[in-house]
Amino acid sequence: MGLCFSSAEGSKHQRFSQEHRQFSSVSSKGGSESKKSSAALNKPGSFDTQSLTKTTAPKVHRNLSDLRNNPVYSNVDIFTYKEMALATKYFRPDFILGEGGFGVVYKGVIDESVRPGYPTTYVAIKELNPEGLQGDREWLAEVNYLGQLSHSNLVKLIGYCCEDEHRLLVYEYMASGSLEKHLFRRVGCTLTWSKRMKIALDAAKGLAVLHGAERSVIYRDFKTSNILLDADFNAKLSDFGLAKDGPMGDQTHVSTRVMGTYGYAAPEYVMTGHLTARSDVYGFGVVLLELLLGRRALDKSRPSREHNLVEWARPLLNQNKKILRILDPRMDGQYSSRTAMKVANLAYQCLSQNPKGRPLMSGVVELLESVQSKDNDIDESMFHNNNHKGRRKKLPCSPRNVDGVCCSFCYPVPFCM
Repeated sequence: MGLCFSSAEGSKHQRFSQEHRQFSSVSSKGGSESKKSSAALNKPGSFDTQSLTKTTAPKVHRNLSDLRNNPVYSNVDIFTYKEMALATKYFRPDFILGEGGFGVVYKGVIDESVRPGYPTTYVAIKELNPEGLQGDREWLAEVNYLGQLSHSNLVKLIGYCCEDEHRLLVYEYMASGSLEKHLFRRVGCTLTWSKRMKIALDAAKGLAVLHGAERSVIYRDFKTSNILLDADFNAKLSDFGLAKDGPMGDQTHVSTRVMGTYGYAAPEYVMTGHLTARSDVYGFGVVLLELLLGRRALDKSRPSREHNLVEWARPLLNQNKKILRILDPRMDGQYSSRTAMKVANLAYQCLSQNPKGRPLMSGVVELLESVQSKDNDIDESMFHNNNHKGRRKKLPCSPRNVDGVCCSFCYPVPFCM
């Protein structure tokens, strides 16, 4: 089984505060930003976000008694610390899925032996370190947002425990772990182009739902380790500890202490502390770039000019011949040049230095849906062609694969889904 929550990214990617404002990808140059294509993505689209949320305007509660007394949270279970211990076999070390500055995440099972009458449910239990990076405020933020919002691309909060000094969160178990693990840490198996585009679409839908609420929710920490994958590789957003209500009325932004992850935070947010939904769009652009190139947002192991992925790659995204040369070679032969350039142009717009030059997430969803539709047509065409020939098309295998098989999720056989 995969990790449900990746460990904190250590010294490479740590949450930062106002004191650490120097950000290597900040630039004061706005530049021209493909105005024609971005205008289309900035128009309110047909993607219906409000119909996909249980509560269109999450109310932020300031203390635990508000949560317990509000019927909105009736679908969130309250567990005792004893039940959490039973679910994790008393927090056995071999049940650990990940750990970091926030604390430890355990795999668990809640069933009759934990709470009589409770249906058997596989879960991930995050126990916050009281001295860690996430305090009561972030714990409460997760319960606030995930306790009120319900969507297939947001990880489900099953319940929580708040007993004495103990703070735990109980989520649905995401069997395939994080996107970060599959994109950067697994050896021998590669995410296909179509699988990457599906993950990008799922994550975009999650952000679009947050931004489309009656009062928008700004996620503020969009990155590969916060995108979790279930057994079928459906993607869901997790970790809402830094989420914040968006601007209201005539407000153009929310002013707040700068927090997030190096390499993913929007430059204007890092410079000014001004937060908008377009700040999330920038983070989405970084992840989309990582999916396209198979490289981390920050990677000191590469040549110095390539340390910062956005600084190095963004100027190449609207240069068709150059972008095709730097796409992840593990995806060779799995996409059309036209489709790849279309997605690269989307990343280019999302990474605009000017927030107004970035598309709305509803527009991003529509574009990625069109990409997936074309990918499905290509897959169907390949299937019919291969059947006509009476055999499967043979594709090159990874050196670690044996007899063309790398794992049970391969399609066609050699490439890992």
